Amino acid sequence: MRNLPTFIFVHGAFANSFSFAPLQAELALLGHRSVAVDLPGHGFEATFPAAYQAPQDLHALAAEPGNIKGVTLADNAARVIDVLERAKHNGPTVLVGHSRGGATVTAAGNARPELIDRIAYVSAWCPVDLDVGAYYAEPEMAEVDPGAFAPAIAGNPAELGLLRTNFRTADPTALAAFRQAFAADLTDDEFRTFLNTFQPDENLDVGTSTDRAQAATWGRIPKTYVRLADDASIPLAMQDRMIREADALTPDNPFEVRTLEGSHLRWLVHPKPAAELLANLATR
Repeated sequence: MRNLPTFIFVHGAFANSFSFAPLQAELALLGHRSVAVDLPGHGFEATFPAAYQAPQDLHALAAEPGNIKGVTLADNAARVIDVLERAKHNGPTVLVGHSRGGATVTAAGNARPELIDRIAYVSAWCPVDLDVGAYYAEPEMAEVDPGAFAPAIAGNPAELGLLRTNFRTADPTALAAFRQAFAADLTDDEFRTFLNTFQPDENLDVGTSTDRAQAATWGRIPKTYVRLADDASIPLAMQDRMIREADALTPDNPFEVRTLEGSHLRWLVHPKPAAELLANLATR
């Protein structure tokens, strides 16, 4: 087993390790070990205020403190590095980031490239030329409206020190926005089930220019980018732009590019194709 890598999965915003359970099951049946990381303030470290339960108290929800306040990208990277150090004792590692988790795996790759035998992004942020937040002003993101989630935002992020979203809202406008961004190709039940795995709070720090991919460290790790063809959250044009930027940064070590059909979340709800793709990476 030491010759087979350990897959280490890093979730995106508002998500947690639970998101990867079906994928990990498929990988296990293919003979591969894996671990899903809960970043600080996620999983069982998350805050689920009593006001978030039904019947909801939206006024109280907007003011309740959250454990994730003050968590930084550096904290996230440190959590992942700790897992990498432990997993490395068992052999090679493949670090996989999804969505906002891409910023974390990039930071980990910048800091400790010797711990990572392959880094893989699944429709994940890979900041090279710009900070993550700045990409939202670029033409490739023109059809993405961050304001679409506004009806579900609870409280003032500047006052709370975190971003709180009411995923248990019954507002049809907010639910339609979530569905369009993340899961247009899932059934209603699949969509609502995944929505109920989200936690309400996310940290505010997505990094600065110092956290962009660094050629001298991150750039020497073999890397794969898995495009999600129907993603409306990080559109295909933006995924392709990040691939181009990374390849220009490290022309002698370009991305190996693969593509899966489906939305931002489909690969996690119907994980067999993704498991087979990742297992293929492991055999190499």
